[in-house]
Amino acid sequence: MDLLNTLVEKGLRRELPTREEALAVLATSDDDLLDVVAAAGKVRRHWFGRRVKLNYLVNLKSGLCPEDCSYCSQRLGSKAEILKYTWLKPDEASQAAAAGVAGGAKRVCLVASGRGPTDRDVDRVAQTIAAVKEQNEGVEVCACLGLLSDGQAERLRGAGADAYNHNLNTSEATYADITKTHTYADRVDTVQKAHAAGLSACSGLIAGMGERDEDLVDVVFSLRELDPDSVPVNFLIPFEGTPLAKEWNLTPQRCLRILAMARFVCPDIEVRIAGGREVHLRSMQPLALNIANSIFLGDYLTSEGQAGKDDLAMIADAGFEVEGTDQVTLPEHRVDAAAAADAAGCGSHGGGGCGPCGSGEPAAEPVAEAGTDANEARTDLVAVRRRGAGTDLAPNA
Repeated sequence: MDLLNTLVEKGLRRELPTREEALAVLATSDDDLLDVVAAAGKVRRHWFGRRVKLNYLVNLKSGLCPEDCSYCSQRLGSKAEILKYTWLKPDEASQAAAAGVAGGAKRVCLVASGRGPTDRDVDRVAQTIAAVKEQNEGVEVCACLGLLSDGQAERLRGAGADAYNHNLNTSEATYADITKTHTYADRVDTVQKAHAAGLSACSGLIAGMGERDEDLVDVVFSLRELDPDSVPVNFLIPFEGTPLAKEWNLTPQRCLRILAMARFVCPDIEVRIAGGREVHLRSMQPLALNIANSIFLGDYLTSEGQAGKDDLAMIADAGFEVEGTDQVTLPEHRVDAAAAADAAGCGSHGGGGCGPCGSGEPAAEPVAEAGTDANEARTDLVAVRRRGAGTDLAPNA
């Protein structure tokens, strides 16, 4: 296809596709799907080889969130029967992180529910970062604590954080349809604060909330403009007890197209398959590794993921290798640009990132693809996390 040849050439040059080209990727047929994956794979391998970066989530504080994000099992008013607990102690969080590192994770993502951290919360997380880094030599730490106030990003960086995650989630035009308690602009501001403080900026999206193709393209183009180092692509986990529990709009084929579109728009940026890959990609997960260069190992914040050993087997069987702590994730030109910006005192970005807690004017009808059962609810694949952080059971890593 001329479209795919053009997108590969642009990706190798780090040239932004047009909106029409990005939309055309999402509109390709099932007959062309393997060609789309192969084209995205050429761009992925050019910038990232066959390495897969493993990231591990530690939920520092679960549930009890005052925000009303419709997709989130921890939201205000959620009836999802998730684990609820207050802040883990630094040593508890460090032990949880160690399980992920032992399983091969290069980055630990420390996440806490809530609108944003208080200054006391930042102090608490700073102690946790110190504990994690003391016990796990060479590990990267990403914080994901919600909206940041002035000066908090600088304090987190001073405490040893390498990155900060805050996802845009959906397009600006449709953001108010999924959240009322804060704005799209609030999220952009937090990503910019993290970037300006010299933290590696990580920001992504959630697909499957009833959005249109145009919304997906809009949010990915907005992310490219923000220039994060990492873009987590989450696929909605429709938790029972949340407003989006009935939104089963994704097929494995659509997920692959969304990942490919993100790769073409963000060719030299870490693209992570984040929450919901087991639920929506299912047996197609190994194929997605040809597009994305990063995944989460084991469980998520409030839901269970694939067994950690199965993640590792999947990577090996697909012909990929786990990225080591001695390997640099990003291409050399991005690392050099980050170092130059850091030296100039204007912020830097150099690593990966995290996913949202659950894991657009909603379309009147779910976006189904011809020949698929996109509306079929696979609730059997949504398992609430009952192990790891906040419990007495061993974590999945």
